[in-house]
Amino acid sequence: MDTFGTAIGKYAPDFELPGTDGTVHHLARLLEQHRAIAVVFMCNHCPYVKLYLDRLKQLQQTIKAQGATIIGINPNDDRAFPEDSYEKMKSFAADNQLNFLYLRDVTQDVAAAFGAQKTPHVFLLNQQGVLCYKGAIDDHAQDPGAVKTQYLKDAISAVLSGAAIAQSSTEPVGCSVKWRNS
Repeated sequence: MDTFGTAIGKYAPDFELPGTDGTVHHLARLLEQHRAIAVVFMCNHCPYVKLYLDRLKQLQQTIKAQGATIIGINPNDDRAFPEDSYEKMKSFAADNQLNFLYLRDVTQDVAAAFGAQKTPHVFLLNQQGVLCYKGAIDDHAQDPGAVKTQYLKDAISAVLSGAAIAQSSTEPVGCSVKWRNS
């Protein structure tokens, strides 16, 4: 399953992508500002993303003061899924009061380079841009109260403290990335 994309321990692909805030964001610049970055491939219409939105916003609130951040990236084909267009992303970010960057990967090159398979699919980078964790946000998409292991939160804590990550890869849970056919 892990045959494409960025491997754990390897440098993540750099990118420059437009955000819903009207600014183009460059990963190299963001790494200069943050000790860890959780890149979350997500979209507007996925029910799993909707299940995780509040958890992601809460996590962003917690990790921001520690020098870490979340960046959402939408790679979906908006010709097949118009709800995932850049314009609709702006409404989605405002309506859901996102407290983290939400970027558009219209070419799908960034998602392919990372190896994104699902929405949501998380890739945690340390300050050097090395991939430290990839996979699911936690072990229970449907019920936040039933979560036993917070994979992403635990991995962020480990990266920030310089400790080893207990589980550096998990199986992402969600909808498939909607790749263009052309």
